[in-house]
Amino acid sequence: MADWNVVAKVRVMPADVDVNLDRVVEAMTKLAGDKCAVHSILKKPIGFGLVALEVNLLLNDKKGGMDDVFEEIKKVPGVGEAEVIDLNRL
Repeated sequence: MADWNVVAKVRVMPADVDVNLDRVVEAMTKLAGDKCAVHSILKKPIGFGLVALEVNLLLNDKKGGMDDVFEEIKKVPGVGEAEVIDLNRL
């Protein structure tokens, strides 16, 4: 396991209310690799039946890769949009 020194909190919005979030969560956990590790994924109700995922990713800023990881998140089937809502050093 790499030395993680950054935690990024990413809000992932589904493309539609009917998106199977369990499949999105499963795909998100597969993003882990040498650039990041998925620490936790929480389901957060937004309103009107819409639920967002709050994903905490561990990264190493010397390896870069937040942009690459962010692009991979956007490619996950069922993801409508994603935004970094918090970024901190550990």
